[in-house]
Amino acid sequence: MTGGRLKLITIAVVLVGAILGLAGATQTWFTVTLTKASGHPAPITVSGSDASPALTALSLAALALALAFAIAGRVARIIVGIIGVILGACIVFAAAGDPKNSAGVRAAISKATGITGNASVHRLTDHVSASAWPTLAIVAGVLVALASLAALVTGGRWPGGSRRYQAVHFEEAVGQASPAPRKSTRTQPEARPGDDAVDDWDELTRGDDPTAD
Repeated sequence: MTGGRLKLITIAVVLVGAILGLAGATQTWFTVTLTKASGHPAPITVSGSDASPALTALSLAALALALAFAIAGRVARIIVGIIGVILGACIVFAAAGDPKNSAGVRAAISKATGITGNASVHRLTDHVSASAWPTLAIVAGVLVALASLAALVTGGRWPGGSRRYQAVHFEEAVGQASPAPRKSTRTQPEARPGDDAVDDWDELTRGDDPTAD
C-alpha cells in the first residue's frame, strides 16, 4: 500500500472517530428508573453531553487532529501522533465507567428530584439502563488512538506535508552583483537667451568687464 493511501486511511479513521464521538454526545446514553420513595415515577434520560461533559470537546479536538495529520511534515507527524494516542485514550476514559457512579447521572437525578448527596441519590436509584452510545463512544476513542498509532508506525512512508505550512528561508546569493544604479532620466534645462545677459550684468556688478576678452 502506498504512503498516500495510508495517509488517507489514517485521516479517514480519525474523522470517523471524531464524528462518532460528536454524534454520541447528542444522544441518550442512560435511562434511570427511580424507587417509589423518590416520588418521581417517570424515568430520567441522561444524554451523552450530560453523562460525559468532556466528550464534545475531545471529539472536536479529534477533528483538529485529522487536519493536523493532513498538513504536518515528517517530524511534526510524530508529535501529532503521540497527541492523538493520548487523545483517544481520554475519549475512552470519558465514555467508560459505571453509570450509577457517573457524575452526570447523579446530577440528572438531583435535578429531577431536588435531592442531593451521593448516598441519598444512590438510594433513590432503582435501575439504570444504558443504550449503545456509550459503547460507540468508546469505539470512537479506540479508533482515534489506533489511527494515531498507525501514523507513528507508517508516517515515514507518507508523502510530505503541504509546503504552505513549512518554514521558508531566504538566503542571499553568494557573489551576486549589486544592481547597477539607475540612470537619471531628467534632462538638463536648456539655456535661454536671456541667461547670457544676466551673467554679463552680474560680472559688471563685480567690477569685471565681460567685453575685455
